[in-house]
Amino acid sequence: MVALTTPEVDKGWKAKSFNLISVDGNYYDLDKVKGEKGLVVAFICNHCPYVKSIATKIAKEAEELSKLGIGFVAINSNDTIAYPVDSYENMKVFAKESGFKFPYLLDNTQEVAKMYDAVCTPDFFGFNSNLELQYRGRLDSAKKDIVPDAKRELYIAMKEISETSEFKGEQISSIGCSVKWK
Repeated sequence: MVALTTPEVDKGWKAKSFNLISVDGNYYDLDKVKGEKGLVVAFICNHCPYVKSIATKIAKEAEELSKLGIGFVAINSNDTIAYPVDSYENMKVFAKESGFKFPYLLDNTQEVAKMYDAVCTPDFFGFNSNLELQYRGRLDSAKKDIVPDAKRELYIAMKEISETSEFKGEQISSIGCSVKWK
């Protein structure tokens, strides 16, 4: 496992289009996943210890963000041949066990990860209602540990974005396992 951090946010960068299959068997594109006030695109996978340790927190935060009009989608872009634990069938199990109520998509060609310049899992991108990037950082201040009172950095950023269309606060890079490229 190699721990990587995400690059600094490129504010204003427009979300790139995709059309990928979800664990529910349906295909989703930007129009289907965006919320009235914004969108979070999270690159995750099933096997990374960083993701596994926060998976249920991701599910909770996505649910809370939906109440603010923020859409949420997670994308697995890992090489599923070299990492069979990240397979589509295992994504279904992971999503169910983690309580995901949002689309969890498979980027089998890895084209979407490349378009977004995804670096690690987890990698969180927060867009405003115009699908302009305003946040790229971590879920919370707990990192990989379970800390009950961790600062909810993604939630705080997206709440501000839902209210003002931009985020002016501090953005701390996410850290996690490298995307497993083919």
